[in-house]
Amino acid sequence: MENILSLKGLSERIRSLDVYPKVLEDFRIKTFGGATVTIISGLIMSVLFISELNYYLTPELREELLVDVSRGDKLRINLDVVFPHISCHFLAIDAIDVSGEQHINIEHNVFKRRLSLKGEPIEKPEKDNTIGSSNRTNKELVKAVTERVTTTTLDPNRCESCYGAENERRKCCNSCDDVRMAYSEKGWGLNNLQDILQCKREGMSERLDNFDKEGCQVFGYVEVNRVGGNLHIAPGKSFTKHHIHVHDLSLNDFQRFNLTHKIRHLSFGRTVAGKTNPLDGTVQIAAEGSMMFQYYIKIVATVFAKADGQTLQTNQFAVTRHRKPIQDTLTESGMPGVFFIYEFGPVMVKYSEINRSFMHF
Repeated sequence: MENILSLKGLSERIRSLDVYPKVLEDFRIKTFGGATVTIISGLIMSVLFISELNYYLTPELREELLVDVSRGDKLRINLDVVFPHISCHFLAIDAIDVSGEQHINIEHNVFKRRLSLKGEPIEKPEKDNTIGSSNRTNKELVKAVTERVTTTTLDPNRCESCYGAENERRKCCNSCDDVRMAYSEKGWGLNNLQDILQCKREGMSERLDNFDKEGCQVFGYVEVNRVGGNLHIAPGKSFTKHHIHVHDLSLNDFQRFNLTHKIRHLSFGRTVAGKTNPLDGTVQIAAEGSMMFQYYIKIVATVFAKADGQTLQTNQFAVTRHRKPIQDTLTESGMPGVFFIYEFGPVMVKYSEINRSFMHF
């Protein structure tokens, strides 16, 4: 009994500390305006609470500049470029860096998709790539099938003629490209492909006649040394002659090459959600015949350090565009094509996620 009385006395003493006056229920007046103010105040407090909670839960992003020491690594170049007026067969993808390393006629991890002039993918069975268009006459189809059978039954150990262009290194020319390379190494021109058995067998004349009747989508990725260099997509078979990188345009009137293109995507390194790439969606129209398009790219290494300890390494870049018409491929004015010329900045940008203090919340 004494314990109950002591607790009641303690409760009375605590209650006596309440300095706010209390109004009896009979004297209270409840109005619509007062209820409105209460509701609005409650909403404002809820919004402020949610806003502060979201601010507390969102890590702070802190930026730092560091010296880039990642020169020995590899660089991945992701690309997706559409050429609406040139056939895939006449486009070569090459990469050259300042150390002298060359990747010529890249096919690994880079794909070419044939497009119609309307930009729609041309999907045909593999056998149709040799036979050609379904609109051919019966006579043409029979001829194409005959040539295909002849090709598939050729002796793999054969040694066919280079038509006078043989040398110590190249004794045999078993394909049209072999003959073209042999002639290029000699500095000779190759004009009439119908006289070359290998070219006639592969239907090269038909390809030349139809090189601007299709489009091409080039997509995939290329891994290169992490040093300055250039990646280019250009018409003509590429090769090295006297330590110089050249493209064979002798079989075509290079002024007919329409290098209008759309860069659907170009990035360097890993893809990070929310990162923008300056060249995505770029469209360039070649209105003056054969054109050379150059994109000078400055790459800055970027590191994202997450609050949970994970690290993502990628790259950001800035770009300057340049274009010029090509009048003569025999001069030093350049060559038709799309060139991505890149170099690296000396600094690295590091973005670090930092959790906010609960005391601040």
